[in-house]
Amino acid sequence: MKSSDQKPNQGDSRRDFLKKSSVITAIALTPGAAIKAAENNADERFAELFEKIPLKLTVNNKAYQTIVEPRVTLLDYLREELHLTGTKKGCDHGQCGACTVHVDGQRINACLSLAVMNEGKKITTIEGLANGDTLHPMQAAFIKHDGFQCGYCTPGQIMSAVACVREGHTNSRAEISEYMSGNICRCGAYPNIVDAIIEVKEGGQTI
Repeated sequence: MKSSDQKPNQGDSRRDFLKKSSVITAIALTPGAAIKAAENNADERFAELFEKIPLKLTVNNKAYQTIVEPRVTLLDYLREELHLTGTKKGCDHGQCGACTVHVDGQRINACLSLAVMNEGKKITTIEGLANGDTLHPMQAAFIKHDGFQCGYCTPGQIMSAVACVREGHTNSRAEISEYMSGNICRCGAYPNIVDAIIEVKEGGQTI
C-alpha cells in the first residue's frame, strides 16, 4: 500500500513537465490558441503573460502612459493604439524594413521589438520627422528625386535613410546601398533613393 507522503514517480514528473512545455510552445507559436486555452482555465501562471502592464514612452516628442499586453509589438502599438499608421506592416518578420522607426536615435524594425521593451525610450516615426508643414530634408529629397512609386515602403525607407546619414554610411553609392539593404522596394526605386540620400548628405543639413 502506498503511503500518503510518497513522492510522485518519475513518470508523473515527466508528464507534468511535457504538459507545461507544450503550453509554452503553444504560447510562442500560436498566440490565438494560447489565449483560448487561457480563457478555458489553463494554468494561471501562463494566463498572466496576457495581463496588461503599465508602459511609459515618448513618441514624436509626446509622452504616453498606458497599459499593454506584454506580447504586443511596438509596430502594433504604434498603429493600433496611437493610430500612427505611417509606419507600415509589411512582412512582419523583420525582412522588408517597412516598419523602420527610430528608438533613442537608432533605427530598428518595429515589428521585431515588443512595446514593453521600449519603456522610457524616445521613439520617432515618419509622422515625427516634419516640422509642421515644413518637410524634413530627406522627405523633400525623396520627392525631388522620385524616390518612391507605390509609396508603401517609403516611410521605412526615409526613416532608414535619415539614420544612414547620421551614422556616416554615405561615403559612396555602394556604401549607401549596403546600409540601406534592409529596406526592400518592390518597385525598384533604389537608384533614386540613393540620389536623395546623397543630396541630403552633401547639403550638410542637420537631420
